[in-house]
Amino acid sequence: MKLIEVYTQLFNGIWFAIAINNQYVEASSFGKNQQTAIINVLINIPFELPFQIFHEPTITAKQALMHLKCIYDGKDVESNLSLATARLPTYTKKVLKATSSIPVGYVTSYGLIAKAVGGGPRAVGNIMASNPFAPIVPCHRVVRSDLSLGGYGLGLEAKMELLKREKRGFTSSREITINSASLAVFPVEHVLRNFTTNFLGKS
Repeated sequence: MKLIEVYTQLFNGIWFAIAINNQYVEASSFGKNQQTAIINVLINIPFELPFQIFHEPTITAKQALMHLKCIYDGKDVESNLSLATARLPTYTKKVLKATSSIPVGYVTSYGLIAKAVGGGPRAVGNIMASNPFAPIVPCHRVVRSDLSLGGYGLGLEAKMELLKREKRGFTSSREITINSASLAVFPVEHVLRNFTTNFLGKS
């Protein structure tokens, strides 16, 4: 039985963690302390598989952890990481695939993802809340239909900071194609402006 290898690394005050099984990412996460990052990963790996936490990342693990940091920093990076999705339910895989299609600088809503892949907004929200591949699968780019933040398993402050770093100055919405369906996405600035107006009392 293959051992799941868990690695962590500290970058600029944020801990990143990743669980790798035979070159596939079983789970990933981040947090302000190492313990939180590790726990977030461990709760998302298959309970029946053995794992070991390593203190020093391998070259492959370092590259994967740096990839997480680049996403966290809001950089335009194309993920070349293979995710272990085979164990996940079919509907979960559809939702995660749709979420992965949201470009940097844009957001969409739980309801619009549901419209594109089936199901309802609550079902999509539940999958976002338990996303095992944050921030590789960018569930932080999924918000409520009124463009308020909604929820985020790693905290709303972290969600807001991720979105702020992903601003690209886009002004128009666009449509992206997922299989034969369309998914509307909106500039992240819409969410930030909505947050500023509603929560900080500024126009």
